[in-house]
Amino acid sequence: MAIRGPAGITISNTGIVLLCLCGFMLFLYTFRGSLSSENNPIYGSKYDRSYRISEVLSAAIYLTEKAGRKVKDIREQDSLDEQSKGKTKEGVNDPITNGDLESHRILVKGFKKGFPALHIVSEEHEEESTEGIIPPSMKHPEVLKLAENDPKFPADDITVWIDPLDATKEYTEKLTQYVTVMACVAVNGIPVAGVIRKPFDDKTYWGWVDHGTSGNMQGITPGKDDGGDLRVIVSRSHAGTVEETAQKAFEGRKVVVTPAGGAGYKAIEVVEDKQDVYVHTTIIKKWDICAGDAILRTLGGRQTDLRGSDINYGHNLDPKNEHGLIATMHNHEEYREKLQGVSNS
Repeated sequence: MAIRGPAGITISNTGIVLLCLCGFMLFLYTFRGSLSSENNPIYGSKYDRSYRISEVLSAAIYLTEKAGRKVKDIREQDSLDEQSKGKTKEGVNDPITNGDLESHRILVKGFKKGFPALHIVSEEHEEESTEGIIPPSMKHPEVLKLAENDPKFPADDITVWIDPLDATKEYTEKLTQYVTVMACVAVNGIPVAGVIRKPFDDKTYWGWVDHGTSGNMQGITPGKDDGGDLRVIVSRSHAGTVEETAQKAFEGRKVVVTPAGGAGYKAIEVVEDKQDVYVHTTIIKKWDICAGDAILRTLGGRQTDLRGSDINYGHNLDPKNEHGLIATMHNHEEYREKLQGVSNS
């Protein structure tokens, strides 16, 4: 059976069904924000104004792993197209590559598609449309197991800090063991969840404060100082200066200083008890250190500036942390006071 319309146009039953289906889909797309509910949220709409940390963290895991694959592919294909942003305060070249930009696009577009009301701060600043972008997965099975106490937070209270490619200089030098992709979730300036992805090792580390961690960090505890060699990890760009400071601060004790690239890499070295202290004495950006801060907090460690103050990760604040950094899994105040005493002398 078919229906004859105006001007002699005939519409078949199949055509009628398709027209109705298209109309229904248009209705759902237009009013999807209004149709969302507490138990069945429909994300990706401008009407969504609150989110659960489990879903933002799940998306962070999905997106950092996806971005990490792109970073690895670009390095292996040798298609970096390296350029320079200038020089750091230490006089070291600050490069940017296709790996940084492609990772940035995956992360920022993904978060904006899934959570359009969130505040997102990334090391890179390229803006592009999210048209045609598939929303990230928001139901990571291991995260959902920890989500018993998972209230919604107003979007305006949440900031996601993104480092699309930490250790870019090392990336260009093929020192890929230092390379990480990071995302961090802060609520009212406090880091509550962080993800550090090592794309060349195929490892993902994540922590959710007061909830739990990825399987590769379960069982890790703060530990204690055994009185042996003090292991200090520092940036490759100013290892000599920090080594001199550390030797003075811990006079009478053997200090072993390890230069390394990437703040994410150094944070994980402390977490895994391969280093006792991560020290940075100059300006460092908050997208470099937020994810490590969240993971350390989850495991009972601590990260502060060298004055002993917690770092505020609010979106409306300066992204630079100007007062140095110390990250530990034990004896935090003892180490910090000794280092600060030398720095102030």
